Amino acid sequence: MRICFATNNIHKLNEVQHLLGEAFQLVSLQEIGCDDELPEEQETLEGNSFQKAEYVFQEYNTPCFADDSGLEVDALNGAPGVYSARYAGLHRNHEDNMDLLLKNLTGAINRNAQFRAVITFVAPGHTRQFEGVIRGTIHYEKKGTEGFGYDPVFLPDGYSKTFAEMSLEEKNKFSHRAIAIKKFVEFLKTAKLY
Repeated sequence: MRICFATNNIHKLNEVQHLLGEAFQLVSLQEIGCDDELPEEQETLEGNSFQKAEYVFQEYNTPCFADDSGLEVDALNGAPGVYSARYAGLHRNHEDNMDLLLKNLTGAINRNAQFRAVITFVAPGHTRQFEGVIRGTIHYEKKGTEGFGYDPVFLPDGYSKTFAEMSLEEKNKFSHRAIAIKKFVEFLKTAKLY
């Protein structure tokens, strides 16, 4: 089955294609001819995820899923949350985002956090959402070079390595996106979409 993943982020695309396997043909926005800036005007991960998937489905008549994910830090009342990608400004720079996060956590004793991902799938007659959550703590410094976003400062519970110190295969076993994608894949295997 051919499904559009509403992203041109090559890191996300590779991560999800790896999880989906060969049963589904994953195509990017670029591959369906979409070079639009997808709307992300909602105040929640659920809202943004739905808005992006619905837009692609309506405009390009292609079954689509979109994700929105964020880092939610307990000591910062859930921030950066839905604003994770642009925490330090609209230029969406990962290094600046991590630097601001670490600065805002200076002196914080509670460094508990979670990565949360929400996937929305939209196809003819179907709209479904899937959530994945992974708990952890914010490390005091950046460690590792793999992954993207806040991976170098996120230490998942029960592990001694940050996400950025893990291989893609290691991370895909239990990441927030992996949990949401696995729920989505199980749905795809059993749903009668057409």
